[in-house]
Amino acid sequence: MSQQQSEKSSQSLGTLYIVPTPIGNLADMTERAVTTLQQVDLIAAEDTRHSRPLLQQYNVSTQVLSVHEHNESSRAGQLIEKLKQGLNIALISDAGMPLISDPGYVIVRECRAEQIPVVALPGACAFVTALAGSGLATDKFMFEGFLPAKSAARKKAFANLADQTRSVVFYESPHRIESCLEDLAEILPCRDVVLARELSKQYETYLSGTASELLAQMHEDSNQKRGEMVLMLGGVEKETAQDDQISMEQQRAVTLLMQHLPLKKAAAVTAELYGGRKNALYQWAIAQSDD
Repeated sequence: MSQQQSEKSSQSLGTLYIVPTPIGNLADMTERAVTTLQQVDLIAAEDTRHSRPLLQQYNVSTQVLSVHEHNESSRAGQLIEKLKQGLNIALISDAGMPLISDPGYVIVRECRAEQIPVVALPGACAFVTALAGSGLATDKFMFEGFLPAKSAARKKAFANLADQTRSVVFYESPHRIESCLEDLAEILPCRDVVLARELSKQYETYLSGTASELLAQMHEDSNQKRGEMVLMLGGVEKETAQDDQISMEQQRAVTLLMQHLPLKKAAAVTAELYGGRKNALYQWAIAQSDD
């Protein structure tokens, strides 16, 4: 008897399995993940059309139901009822680990609230893979998911990371990557940046340098603007972060000047009057301004 069948016979509730799928290379599917998908009663997939080739590759004929960001709340109740009836369900996303910038949180939260067993399988995750190969520090890091779509909000997000000593990881889309790097070059011009794209696929690449240097590489080779992307920002040195602390006196000055001058000019005048780096003051001012 399989593990899933044994669990099903020993309890009235079904089990929700969180099953990671490959981020590019189909060979990265684990044996346990394949077995689970073959033996559960139902698969909840982010996009059934996207998942079908993978399921066919591994001879998975289990019924598939769509669960995406637009219907997750309504689907959650249906899935909870099926789990209460004793059915086992696997949750998959288009690629990588479900719930990580993908649907699934609502369902898992409801399962925990109803004391329905949840089993998360280990497997592929794009941001973990990218960070491991980036050359940036991995002892401490932050994962921020997708950046804001609008430039003003992105700049504010970057400004808030001016004194962050940990590596920071984002997901970004190909059609926004250039404008994103332009904003990053303006707000954090000297920070180490790594862009990982097409991970585990034939054209996997890592671009490293400052945001401006990455933009130059993209202008030279337009192919670098294509594919799935993970953007990573190196942390600032602790000594530099301490040097860039904005005093109350500087805060009051730049806040007052912002009412009468452009942000860059207000930061430059404050730096001249009270010391400090004008770039750090500018980043602080950006973080305080409204979107």
